[in-house]
Amino acid sequence: MIKSISYWALEHGLAGTHPIDKALEEAADAGFEAIELAVGTEGAFHVEMSDSELSTIAKSIEQVSISVPTVAAGLSWGCNPVSDDAGVRAKSIDIHAKALRCTAAVGAKAMLMVPGFVGGPLSGGALVRYDHAMDRIKEAVETLLPVAEEVGVDLCLENVWNGMFYSPLEFASFIDSFTSDRLGVYFDVGNVLGYHQHPPYWIELLGKRIKRVHIKDFTENFGFVGGYMFCPLGAGQVPWEESMKALKAIGYDQTIVAEMLPWDPGQLQRTSQEMDRILALA
Repeated sequence: MIKSISYWALEHGLAGTHPIDKALEEAADAGFEAIELAVGTEGAFHVEMSDSELSTIAKSIEQVSISVPTVAAGLSWGCNPVSDDAGVRAKSIDIHAKALRCTAAVGAKAMLMVPGFVGGPLSGGALVRYDHAMDRIKEAVETLLPVAEEVGVDLCLENVWNGMFYSPLEFASFIDSFTSDRLGVYFDVGNVLGYHQHPPYWIELLGKRIKRVHIKDFTENFGFVGGYMFCPLGAGQVPWEESMKALKAIGYDQTIVAEMLPWDPGQLQRTSQEMDRILALA
């Protein structure tokens, strides 16, 4: 498995303004093999970049020891692909298609997509009826998969606090309703524990549908700190040994991306050390 860190874990990562070359250097210096860049609608890496700008990023990646196998697109939080507004849905599909092309342009092979939201702690109070949301994300995926196939990038839907796919059986059924090998799950270990389910069971039930993995730690009653309910790796209740062995049992050998929010000094180094311990459990 490949030890990776999220761009969002860097000092200005959530704002999208941390320079890419600096991000690559900091991740490598902290002992990571890879970094997951984040594509937005503005900032250091965004969907409207020119071919020349994307080429500059790709060249920066080629010149360092660290790799960029994956890209995260948190675009759905600002432009919901299952919105009741048809114009918003169309815009969301458009920017995700551009994000897939940007992902390919920098040499990454997989892109995280939040499959819209119907409610939840990150929805800002917006509500969408569940059956409508499921029909709409299916339509969005049907439109985006040909783009993913064209550019050679896996489209990976994340289990996240969005009010959707809170069952591994439902998630598996949705993935299986498509025939493209480019579609899969971006499995987040900590997100599952956050709604009181056992991560190893999800891994066993989703199996080969899992194309990429995020990790974070979570502890009940931890409370909101800086707007987040997560804690440093190893300080929470994630069953790491069982989870890592479950990933090994399904043959998973791709990136394990630590998504540590919000940033604080020394976080990269602490996370790198704890990941060494976690990865050794597999």
